[in-house]
Amino acid sequence: MKLCVALDLPSKEENIALIMKLKSEDVWLKVGLRSFIRDGEALLKEIKAINPNFKIFLDLKIHDIPNTMADAAESMVSLGVDMFNVHASSGVKAMRMVMDRVNTFSNPPIVLAVTALTSFDNASFEAIYKTPIAQKAVDFAKDAYASGLHGVVCSVYESLDIKAHTASSFLTLTPGIRPFGESSNDQERVADLATAKAQHSDFIVVGRPIYHSSDPLGVVKKIIENI
Repeated sequence: MKLCVALDLPSKEENIALIMKLKSEDVWLKVGLRSFIRDGEALLKEIKAINPNFKIFLDLKIHDIPNTMADAAESMVSLGVDMFNVHASSGVKAMRMVMDRVNTFSNPPIVLAVTALTSFDNASFEAIYKTPIAQKAVDFAKDAYASGLHGVVCSVYESLDIKAHTASSFLTLTPGIRPFGESSNDQERVADLATAKAQHSDFIVVGRPIYHSSDPLGVVKKIIENI
């Protein structure tokens, strides 16, 4: 299981300050919509300049018509990121087109499909998709697996079931991790480290419990010790 630290701070300078504190740690760094729209490719380059061994997850959750998604995927590969994601609800055709484009590159990045955002509870999810989260997350994962993606973004609680319906090697990246029981904030389907381990999560995403701490490096070291 790998730790992925979310870079969701209000400014580029704050993100860089956090990265500098973690520069010797074996972690992935997640760059989401807020940071990428504000800071763009320059942030990605600065991350690699601080430590070329940092792995970057570009978390943009692409969802559009198939050809546009494939074009966007090509652009993300060209940025040199190590992992990115698309929405599984974009459909099999779109996901296959993304993978066809990605696989034209040597050393392509990991590509994940978002199943159900961890901000959803079951009632709000069913209001849109008319299906319980547990069932639909597996359906989306099976589509992603059939499309040649490497894994999915899901909550900890769907991880084992998704692997059972795809393959044990099919990756699960699980946001909403509160390592030691911290506040859930705006997330609904949250879990601690012990649950993530029991559910065989491959990547855990941790943001606020790290960057809101007075000792972010200490929190990261404690997480790594426990995974």
